[in-house]
Amino acid sequence: MGKSLSFDIAALLVLLLLLISCIVRKMTSGTPNRLFLAFISFNLLATVFDIWAVALDNASSTNLPALYAAHSGYLMIHNFTVPVYVLFVISLTDTWHKIRKSFWVQFVLWAPFTTVFAALLANPFAKKMFLVDGGYQRGPWFFLIYVAVVVYLVFVIGYMVRYRRLVERSKIIAVMSYIPIGITAMVIQMVSPTTLVEMFSAAVSLLLMSIGVQKPEEIVDSDTQFMKYSAYATDMKRNYRNAKHVDVVMLNLGSFSSINAMMGYDFAMLVLSDVVARIRRVNRKLDNKGELYYLDRGRFRMVFNEKDRESAAKAAEMLVESLKEKSDFNNLDVSLNPFVILAHCPEEIPDFKTLMTFGTDFHEKLKYEGRVMHVDEVYHKGMFEIQNNIDDIIEEALEFNRFQVYYQPIYSVEKGRFVSAEALLRLFDPTYGFISPEILVAAAERSGAIHRIGDYVLEEVCRFIASGDFRKLGLEYIEVNLSVTQCMRVNLAEKVMSIMGKHRVSSEFINLEITETAASHTQEIMAENLNKLTRAGISFSLDDYGTGYSNIKRVIQLPLKIIKLDKSFVDEQDNPKMRVVLKNTVAMLKDMNMEIVVEGIETQEMLDFFTDLQCDFIQGYFFSKPLPKPEFINFLRSQTE
Repeated sequence: MGKSLSFDIAALLVLLLLLISCIVRKMTSGTPNRLFLAFISFNLLATVFDIWAVALDNASSTNLPALYAAHSGYLMIHNFTVPVYVLFVISLTDTWHKIRKSFWVQFVLWAPFTTVFAALLANPFAKKMFLVDGGYQRGPWFFLIYVAVVVYLVFVIGYMVRYRRLVERSKIIAVMSYIPIGITAMVIQMVSPTTLVEMFSAAVSLLLMSIGVQKPEEIVDSDTQFMKYSAYATDMKRNYRNAKHVDVVMLNLGSFSSINAMMGYDFAMLVLSDVVARIRRVNRKLDNKGELYYLDRGRFRMVFNEKDRESAAKAAEMLVESLKEKSDFNNLDVSLNPFVILAHCPEEIPDFKTLMTFGTDFHEKLKYEGRVMHVDEVYHKGMFEIQNNIDDIIEEALEFNRFQVYYQPIYSVEKGRFVSAEALLRLFDPTYGFISPEILVAAAERSGAIHRIGDYVLEEVCRFIASGDFRKLGLEYIEVNLSVTQCMRVNLAEKVMSIMGKHRVSSEFINLEITETAASHTQEIMAENLNKLTRAGISFSLDDYGTGYSNIKRVIQLPLKIIKLDKSFVDEQDNPKMRVVLKNTVAMLKDMNMEIVVEGIETQEMLDFFTDLQCDFIQGYFFSKPLPKPEFINFLRSQTE
C-alpha cells in the first residue's frame, strides 16, 4: 500500500494561500515579515519535493537520480524550515544584538543545521542518511535530523521563557503552537508511516501564526503602508527593555495639520502620498536599512540599528533636502516645513515614555530652520522628566498637600488702592522644584485631577475671605480661575455654592475668571453653569482677552463684569497701530459697562499709558509679583501704613 498524498496536497494549497495572502496584505517589509515569508516558502518547497518523492516511491520508480534529487531536496529544504522558525521567534523579541554578542548562542543556532546539511550533501557517496536502492530507507545517520529538531525546539522554548515579557501572550501561544502540533504529527507518522501529516501540520501552524501574529490591520497603516503608531510604540518599548541601541530619525511635517484643515482630506492625502514616496526613495538609497513608521498627523519615523548609525545620519540629511523645498500639488505650491531630529536611543533619550512625549509635538515648540537638529539642541531632561511624571507629581501633591495658593494684588485706578487679588495655583515639588502652571493645568485637565485642584483653590480662597485678615485688608473680592474642563463640570455650580456656604462666604466676594479658550466653547453645560452662578450673585471675568479667540458676540452673550486685557496688548503698546486698537477696544468695552483690568504692567510708563486710557484696574510686577498668603497680607498692610 502506497503512502497517501492527501495531506501533502492540502498543505500545498494552504501554504500557497498563505503566501498569496501575505503578499496581498503587503506583509513583506520588516524582519519578522520577511522571515515569516521565508518560513512559508521553505515549507512550500519542502511540500513540493515531498509530493515528488512520494509519487516516485508509490510508482516504484527505478530512476535513481530522480529519487535522490526528490528525497535529498525534501530533506535539505526541510532542514531549513526549523532554523528559519527559530529566527522568526528571535525576530519577534528583537534581540538580534544579544545573539551577535554570544558565540555559544550562535553555535547552538548553526551547528545542528550545518551538521545535517553536510551529512545530506555527503549522502550520495556515504549513503548514511538514506538509501533509495530497492525503495526508500533511512540510514544510520538519519537520527541527526531528530537531534537537530530537538535542539532547536528546546532552544525556542527556553528563549521564549526568557524573553516572554517582550512578546504579547497571544502571540507567544500562536508561535509556540508549532511545537506541539509538529510533535503530534511526528508521532502520527511514526505510528502510521503511510499517513504523511508532517507538512500539513506545518501548514496548520503557519496558519495559526498568520492569524495570531501577523496581523497587518494592527501594525500597518492603510494610507502609507508604513508600520503604524502601535507598532512603533511596541518596537521602541521592546528596544528600551532590551537595552538595544538604535537611531531614530524623527520627521514631523510642521504644516500638515494646516494643509489638512485648509485644503481638506483628499489634498492632504495627496501630499502624504508624495512624502511617503520620498521617504521610500531615501530608504532604498540606503539599502532599506531603516524601519519605516507613520504615527499620524504628518509624523514619520525611521529607525536604524546601532551598526547603521552612519545611514541614519545620511537619512536625516537626505530627508531635509528632499522635503524642505516647496512642492507643486495640483498647481499649488506647498511648504511642508519638515522638522527632522536625529536621536540616539537610549543614550540621548533615556526611556520610552520620554521618547514618545518628546516626539509628539516638538515641531510646535521649535523654530523651523530647514536643517537636521540633534536631540541635545532641543531636549531638556528636567522638563521632560516633569512631563513624564506629571500625573504622579499631581497625585502626590494632592495627597501630601503640596499645592499652594498665591495672590497677586490688583490696583484700582479710581480708588488709588488695592481692592482685589487674583488667586494663582503654585506647586513646588520636592524632587523637581517649581512646576510650570502650563504643564500642571494641562496634565490635570487630561487626568481629571483639575476638579480636585479647583476645589482646593476655592476652599483656600474661601477660608482666606472668611478670616479676619481679609476684612482688615479692605479687599472687595478675590478672582478664582476656572479651566475649560471645570466649566464643563456638570455639578460645577452646586460645588462652588457648597464650598462658599461651608465657609459662609457671600457671593460678592468671589469673582470667577474664565479664559477666552473656555469662552469659545458653546456647550450647554457650561452655559447652564455660568447662568446658575450668575443668578447666585457671583460675577465673572474674561481673562486673556485678545489672544486669538476674541468674539464680540460671546462677550455680549456671556454674563461678564470684568474684561482682562492680555499681556500681549501691553507688550506692543508702543506700536502706533496697537495704540489705535487699544484706544478703541477700551472705549467699546467701557460703553458696554465692562470694567477693564490690564495685566502685565511692569513700568511707570506702562501704568501712565493705561491710566490715561481710563482702564479701571492694573495688575502686574510693577506693584507686586504673586505672593504666598502671609507675604501678600504683609504687602497690603505695608501699603496702608
